[in-house]
Amino acid sequence: MTRIRKAVIPAGGLGTRFLPATKAIPKEMLPIVDVPTLQLIVEEALASGIEQIVLVTGRGKSTIEDHFDHSYELEHTLRERGKQELLAVVERFSRMVRLVTVRQKEPLGLGHAVLVARQAVADEPVAVLLGDDLFDCDGRRPAIGQLIDEYERLGGGKGVVSLLEVAAGQEHLYGIVSAAPMADAPRTLRIGDMVEKPAAGTAPSRLAIVGRYVLPPAIWNILERTPPGRGGEIQLTDALRVLAQAQEPGGGCYGLTIDGTRHDAGDKLGYLGANLAWALKRDDLRPGLLALMRRLVDEHEHRTGERAAMPAVHAGGCS
Repeated sequence: MTRIRKAVIPAGGLGTRFLPATKAIPKEMLPIVDVPTLQLIVEEALASGIEQIVLVTGRGKSTIEDHFDHSYELEHTLRERGKQELLAVVERFSRMVRLVTVRQKEPLGLGHAVLVARQAVADEPVAVLLGDDLFDCDGRRPAIGQLIDEYERLGGGKGVVSLLEVAAGQEHLYGIVSAAPMADAPRTLRIGDMVEKPAAGTAPSRLAIVGRYVLPPAIWNILERTPPGRGGEIQLTDALRVLAQAQEPGGGCYGLTIDGTRHDAGDKLGYLGANLAWALKRDDLRPGLLALMRRLVDEHEHRTGERAAMPAVHAGGCS
């Protein structure tokens, strides 16, 4: 069984949901507190044993490559001014990863974005991490690491995707699976079928695929043969459906519920929630942030006369 050494991170999207901020700034570089979203994804991959990142980019994404490269002028200035802590931060992420970039010249879907990375991955099994989905595993094994562990436990050769039960009525936003639990692994399900963004009332379940995949070598030939589907795009879900229905050995697809909390950073409220969640983990920010949140809620209630409901929004708890 070949070990998972490489990860693909698609980063070619236009980020239209965050305009005008993303007119000139790639959405992947929007910060969670003071760390670009993409850096959190890269750090998750590296902490899970990934050795090389294949970044799939499009036009206007050179800022991403610059972020993970040396900035000699900045580093020199910080060194001259004695700002050693900031210098260490900058040098750390410029050295943290072996990064390969490939260009997706047309936005032809997630399946196509993964497929254009094929030459760089060299037909090995691969992890895929989507930048809109952040998982806070709070000191436990990172999300993609949990999928890698399950891929290895299953003996390799099978796909493993992260699953989350979404709220009723939200199924049309996701790839939805029908799956059966496994008696020997309570967080693992054997996927029988799946559909990309089903029409209202047609979803086979509320179990959605959310942002993390470990794909076996067989996926490359399947993607090559996958025709455009929903929206005229090559959908990764369609390729996974073929993999799920292939006879084992050499086929099959499983879902794993992640031990952690998922934040949808591709949604404005989810993005705000991720910022709050990561800020509350920091000793230098937590006391002041809690005080600020209480003050803002009190001011809102006083101004409007209504009690401010504070539900957990756009975050998925996985158990």
